[in-house]
Amino acid sequence: MKKTLEFKAHDGEIEDIALGPDNKVVTAGRDFQCCVWQQDQLVTGLRWNENLPGIPDKAYRYQACRDSGTFLGLGTVTGSVAIHIAFSLQRLYYVKEAHGIVVTDVAFIPESQRGRELLAGNEAALLSVAVDSRCKLHLLPSRRSLPVWLLLLLCAGLIVAAILLLQLAFPGFL
Repeated sequence: MKKTLEFKAHDGEIEDIALGPDNKVVTAGRDFQCCVWQQDQLVTGLRWNENLPGIPDKAYRYQACRDSGTFLGLGTVTGSVAIHIAFSLQRLYYVKEAHGIVVTDVAFIPESQRGRELLAGNEAALLSVAVDSRCKLHLLPSRRSLPVWLLLLLCAGLIVAAILLLQLAFPGFL
């Protein structure tokens, strides 16, 4: 093996590292940060005091991480589990102290035929394992969205309504 890149990702030890699509790397460090990297460039990062302002900075630490391409799954030393959108790090799912103690690993259910059967209509499924000898399944419900045809129909309706209102307010508008 030959080293291709070296850079300082965290202050102190790295708790976990995961390789994602598009040559992205996710790291969780003892410095209370979780970072997404493209080569040696920081793409985005999370800190506990930024995402949960009421919690003391040293109370939590990211312990395990995984980048499915769409989602980022995280486990903490306090047993909490979270799922974020990978590119923006917007939190979609959070369970405080899902486990009684340290989450040692997290893994997404693969997007295979059997994986889709297990998802049962949910957008993602994350398994978490902890020192409490438990494995838990966390389901991310599908986010609702409007079909494109309905959105276009609503826009057309708004345009027609605006024209009619302008005709009523200003006779001879058309």
